[in-house]
Amino acid sequence: MEKRGVIHIGLPEMSEEEIIKLGDLAQDVVLSRIFSVLHKSEVKDLEITTRINKGETLDLEVEAYIEVPIFVKVDVDRLIEDALDEAYQRVEEKLREIAKKD
Repeated sequence: MEKRGVIHIGLPEMSEEEIIKLGDLAQDVVLSRIFSVLHKSEVKDLEITTRINKGETLDLEVEAYIEVPIFVKVDVDRLIEDALDEAYQRVEEKLREIAKKD
């Protein structure tokens, strides 16, 4: 199952390092959420991709693909959707923190 989401955020002054950390944060949140529900042995394949485009706004795109064996009784669509929602929320919170520092 694969899900994708894009969020457009107003852009505070940020270094390239801070932007990279935002992508890492999103990826870490998705992984944490997935493995809070599934054991590593239940995941056959997992791929998380983050893309960040900086212009007048900061566009963050996160894609998550996960494959589990048929006997695993988890709503994978819902799990990924919740993980992406949480990732976007955490990134937005981090951006607000950065904006307050400016």
